[in-house]
Amino acid sequence: MDIIPLPAFRDNYIWLLHDGRHAVAVDPGDAGPVEDFLARHGLALAAVLVTHHHPDHVGGLQALLARHGVPVFGPAREPIAGVDHPVAEGDVVVIEQLGLALTVLDVPGHTAGHVAYHAAAPAPGSLFCGDTMFSAGCGRLFEGTPAQMAASLAKFGALPDATRVYCTHEYTLSNLAFSRVAEPVNGQRDAYAARCERLRAAGEPTLPSTIGTEKAVNPFLRCTEPGVIEAVAAHGGSRPADAVSCLAALRAWKDVF
Repeated sequence: MDIIPLPAFRDNYIWLLHDGRHAVAVDPGDAGPVEDFLARHGLALAAVLVTHHHPDHVGGLQALLARHGVPVFGPAREPIAGVDHPVAEGDVVVIEQLGLALTVLDVPGHTAGHVAYHAAAPAPGSLFCGDTMFSAGCGRLFEGTPAQMAASLAKFGALPDATRVYCTHEYTLSNLAFSRVAEPVNGQRDAYAARCERLRAAGEPTLPSTIGTEKAVNPFLRCTEPGVIEAVAAHGGSRPADAVSCLAALRAWKDVF
């Protein structure tokens, strides 16, 4: 099975999973790139997965449904027109055409009802995390709380390190720029940044990342690391009381970085 990033808007990726015959689209904010890829490769759309309600993730749903009568899976706690299979924590989405099973994770924070989809097979596993986590960063807290985001990121961190992470925005380089001030000394982060810079210079996406990489470079998953805590304390003038307070301070800092 191939997983293809379809660029949309300024920096979105619509992820398309396919086996050469059938395809699944993840967060189709725009129907155009999906329809173009399906037509060029002779694929039949089998299903759509949605992580949250923001227009750049669902804006293409109605146009796709007008041409393809497929099931649409999306968060049960967010009213999204076109979602006919609402899902929540622990549900398993089965796409029979691709032999694919994805477990649903409730990951509020960016939005109140945000979900993610984790496929343990085929190895090494895949995580479609929407806007909850980006490489070296996390989503803004539009509707949720720092505690919710911390719990959501902890769910991701508990997945196997080799799990591939399919975020929906190409924010990696800007997030790494913030990471350099949020944790000044991190050799693994510096090596990763150099690799990502080479990819972008070549016109290639930095994604997917992996859970192991994010645990090593993403300051929002490293809120108990001394270097992150000290940077937050120096920036804000006081030491965060705990990991959630550290994440809250990091997110507020990133919002104006």
